[in-house]
Amino acid sequence: MTTTAAPRPTAQPERESFRPVLRAEWTKFRTIRGWLIGLGVAVVLCTTFTFLVANGTHEGTCTGTGSTCQSGHPYVATGPDGEAVADSYQFVEQPLTGDGTITAQVRSLTGVTSSNPTNVAPSLAQTRPGLAAWAKAGILLRPSTKQGSPYAAVMATGAHGVRFQDNYTHDQAGRPGPVSDTSPRWLRLTRTGDTLTGYDSTDGTAWTKIGTAHLAGLPSTVHVGLFVTSPVSFDRSSSGFATQATATFDHVTQGAWREQSIGAQDFYPKLPGGSYHRIGSSFVLRGSGDIAPAVVEGLLGTDTPSSTIVFGLIVGLIAIIVVATMFITVEYRRGLIRTTFAATPHRHRVLAAKAVVIGAAAFVIGALAAAVAVPLGEHILKANGAYVFPVSTPTMARIIAGAGALVAVTAVAVLAVGTIVRKSAGAVTAGIVVFVLPYIIGSSMSGGAEQWLFRLTPAAGFSVLGALPRSAQVAYPYTMANGYYPLSWWAGLAVLCAYAALALGIAAVTLRRRDA
Repeated sequence: MTTTAAPRPTAQPERESFRPVLRAEWTKFRTIRGWLIGLGVAVVLCTTFTFLVANGTHEGTCTGTGSTCQSGHPYVATGPDGEAVADSYQFVEQPLTGDGTITAQVRSLTGVTSSNPTNVAPSLAQTRPGLAAWAKAGILLRPSTKQGSPYAAVMATGAHGVRFQDNYTHDQAGRPGPVSDTSPRWLRLTRTGDTLTGYDSTDGTAWTKIGTAHLAGLPSTVHVGLFVTSPVSFDRSSSGFATQATATFDHVTQGAWREQSIGAQDFYPKLPGGSYHRIGSSFVLRGSGDIAPAVVEGLLGTDTPSSTIVFGLIVGLIAIIVVATMFITVEYRRGLIRTTFAATPHRHRVLAAKAVVIGAAAFVIGALAAAVAVPLGEHILKANGAYVFPVSTPTMARIIAGAGALVAVTAVAVLAVGTIVRKSAGAVTAGIVVFVLPYIIGSSMSGGAEQWLFRLTPAAGFSVLGALPRSAQVAYPYTMANGYYPLSWWAGLAVLCAYAALALGIAAVTLRRRDA
């Protein structure tokens, strides 16, 4: 008689065997009332301390409307995406109905720089020769001359060659090199419906396309013309000096031209004396300011939507650290860890399941706390007359999600510390010293040392709360003193993740090598 061997059971994949471990750890976590209360306390602490910080800030009355707030904070325009922008320049324009093309030659571009820093009232009598690298002169088209409205422009610059820019944040490079009498730049801007195209040329005959921009909803009649502007320039000591540029245009498309000074009263430090005149067939424009993402130069007492949440988030983070460490140390203290490892011999799976549970819970709590505290703090600041630097909706969403990620990664890291130390008091202390204290120390320092703390320690993770924009189009000292973290939000979060990964790795090795 022939017998058939029973088929061997198929081993379950690793990812399938992880599910019951994860379910068991989640059940443990949600059934301990004290841990859930701890998460709620973290939200309350974050919100409460954010309220206290914001409520303690009083700077007069500033509604953010009009050209200048009553507290002395100048009006800052917001761009098409809600971001803060600088939008001030000298403009000579005419209406354009339907499709069309405007051409001009930039024959010269020169400039002067204030001899005094921008905190001293600038005067044309106190200037020295010097053209700012991002001085701009060219052709600009926009549906409205209201500050912050969409635009497209092709321009010559002080040190960055010809550029085609639109809507403050988009920049495309054209022909390199400076403008001079022997090396003029021909510029052309063409409109076809909602599409704007920028060209440059060295002789006005052979044209090179630089790029295109699409301004959705562009009306039939728009403003188009010549402009010039020149931003603040900074020296090695990070002192800012207002500048002014003068551009001479030749071979300009004919039309009925009208002069306007755009943004004369905005926040941007400028030299006075913007003007326009004609010398024969040449157009000579002189102006100061910028068309670019806004930075905080000139805004004394500037707050950001996330500036008031930092202290509250640190206090709430301490509560999360306590919960995360107890998620593992309580089992060691009560001897329950042996039962856990008996049910799951692969100890690294237990550690991974705990990390997923505490990380997910901490992310939700951190994001929830930020979603409540950030708008609350912003509302109170504005009610107290403080100026709040505007940010776009995507930036606000990134700050809220970033706060959740900061709390989650820190919770996972201190869970690993608790696994290594096995004592609640020691793990909590280590967690606070390693993941909270560097921020407190760094934020109280000045000079350059804090730069390294916020680059090399877990304090780098707090860069996810940065709200002020960086731009390659704005030459600005992006330092901690000016409100900028030394790393971008994603790089700072990566540094914190590296610490968490290192702690988890050590914890996994420790679990494998020692008795429960």
